[in-house]
Amino acid sequence: MKFQNLHPALIALTLLLLMSPPLQAGFLDHDNNKKPPIKDPVPSRFSVCYQHTCTMIDHVGLSQQQWQGVQERFNPAAANAEQERRQIASAIAYLEIEVGGKINSLDDRGGNLEGVFKAKGNQLDCIDESTNSTTYMTMMERDGLLKFHSVQPRATRGFFIMGWPHSTAVIKDNATDRRWAVDSWFFDNGTEPTIVMLKKWRTGWSPEGAKH
Repeated sequence: MKFQNLHPALIALTLLLLMSPPLQAGFLDHDNNKKPPIKDPVPSRFSVCYQHTCTMIDHVGLSQQQWQGVQERFNPAAANAEQERRQIASAIAYLEIEVGGKINSLDDRGGNLEGVFKAKGNQLDCIDESTNSTTYMTMMERDGLLKFHSVQPRATRGFFIMGWPHSTAVIKDNATDRRWAVDSWFFDNGTEPTIVMLKKWRTGWSPEGAKH
């Protein structure tokens, strides 16, 4: 198979594998070890993933003022599920910036390929992004901010047979049982995630202007 015919994501993964040993050693020396994920996240203490497929997991916390920034995005309360999805997207974008300053991922680039060459800090892939978004929404749900949705397990499409594997966070509309993909991987850190029906997302859908 010729290199130029490879899927861009495969090229990116190959480059990451070649580059990762010295990088990962540096991070492990600095942090001593990968921390275990926190199963019951609260704003003052939760875990975040970075450096591809949760290779690194750190524990961080937000101040009361920072979490109020999340709460403000749900005020006034949404009148319907569509409005609430827009609030969720705004809150995740805000949290990516607040958390990004703690784990050096403010320069995280959308997709995988661009970050290999241009990102100046820690880069996140779709496993990292979907895991973190699920954590963020879980904290929103536990704080009573979600009235029309509930947080669901992450979803994955592709599995190499129908395309390159890709994962997303998921929410369910409580009234209709319809599930929605909440995908923050396509664009740079701090950009609102795309929220689209999971059934459509599973077809291989990606938004206009998405990075891969």
